[in-house]
Amino acid sequence: MPSEIITLQLGQCGNQIGMEFWKQLCAEHGISPEGKLESYATEGSDRKDVFFYQADDEHYIPRSVLLDLEPRVIDGIMKSAYKHLYNPENVYLSKDGGGAGNNWAQGYHQGEKLSEEIFDIIDREADNGDSLEGFVLCHSIAGGTGSGMGSYILEKLNDRFPKKLIQTYSVFPMTDEVADVVVQPYNSVLTLKRLTQNADCTVVLDNTALNRIATERLKMKTPTLAELNQLVSTIMSGSTSTLRYPGYMNNDLISLISSLIPTPRLHFLISAYTPLTADKVESTVRKTTVLDVMRRLLQPKNVMVSTSSRDRNINHCYVSILNIIQGEVDASEVHKSLMRIRERKWANFIPWGPASIQVALSKKSPYIQTTHRVSGLMLANHTSISTLFDRMVEHYDKLIKREAFVENFRRLPMFRENLDEFTESREIVQQLMDEYNAATKADYVTWGQTQQAASNMKPGGD
Repeated sequence: MPSEIITLQLGQCGNQIGMEFWKQLCAEHGISPEGKLESYATEGSDRKDVFFYQADDEHYIPRSVLLDLEPRVIDGIMKSAYKHLYNPENVYLSKDGGGAGNNWAQGYHQGEKLSEEIFDIIDREADNGDSLEGFVLCHSIAGGTGSGMGSYILEKLNDRFPKKLIQTYSVFPMTDEVADVVVQPYNSVLTLKRLTQNADCTVVLDNTALNRIATERLKMKTPTLAELNQLVSTIMSGSTSTLRYPGYMNNDLISLISSLIPTPRLHFLISAYTPLTADKVESTVRKTTVLDVMRRLLQPKNVMVSTSSRDRNINHCYVSILNIIQGEVDASEVHKSLMRIRERKWANFIPWGPASIQVALSKKSPYIQTTHRVSGLMLANHTSISTLFDRMVEHYDKLIKREAFVENFRRLPMFRENLDEFTESREIVQQLMDEYNAATKADYVTWGQTQQAASNMKPGGD
């Protein structure tokens, strides 16, 4: 039976995108901002219990834990129209409220210090479900709390709940502009090590691409944070729709992600959504067909990650694709569309494994009116994601070469003696990029065996 999922929202970014996600879920399930079922919402075929549970007075409460080291964003949520939706016992703010100062080491250190109080909340929430399937973590990798405290919580979740799935929605910073936070490359590389080692699946949300989509596709001159967060919530609600409106397939988290992830390390996913509309933009109404939607999902301009072909020697390709098609769709339409995509070779797949686009059909919420008949979300594993990591590492290398801005890190226990943690994190990110690049070649399977043999020959290799 499909099971419950606990959402952990960390830091400013994590709580902002989490807030938009819950707003979207309430709208889709006919739940009011106070958590009560709207009068028009009849008991249908949706499963609210995956993300919500019912209190004694029957109102719905999100299975979510809100964590931050400074109060601004959470205070905003608790003063909003949705203040009565959340369980106040699941809101944790650091008592000194000083934040992590955009420093990964400070966030990690605070996570260690506050670990007992935080895991009291998480354990209580986990015990509250009948059969917990896993955790979803919303955070940014560039600041202090979402990256540092997020990293600590990822490690501990793995130790404490070894058999539960951990999926993250991780917001990656803009890499083509001057960073707001000078130590952003350090924070990103240190977090990426934990995402590689401790998450089962990471949906990459890239601020550069989100900005591009908002300006070019949605014609917003200067997109606000709220508008970008709305784009993120569209991806999050779309990717969970088959769990909430279950069919005979892909109705739990494991079946969704197992089809996309061939080996443990290659678990970073890109996403695309169509048709995109914004509240302030009149959408151009067109006839949406399954083929039209699936073709648009493969267009780079709709993808929420900005990748590039930095190395011309590498022919980047899809490892796997899952399209979640929402709306009243006939299975024969899907079959014809897949045949057409194959004939036209619109998607270039890996040479070493079975290659096909998997399709999950999902109902649309009956409570949200849309002008289009069919909408689609693509979750895909594409080897060009390594170019995003490559850009991050480039910025990191420039800073670490001069040991720029490391003093704030040296003040904290993990970095007091030496900077080994930096070196190790950089190595793990390099191995991740190497593996994605190796996955583009036909000998990837034997490459893995060679790597394993080499690591076993090293001193201390297992």
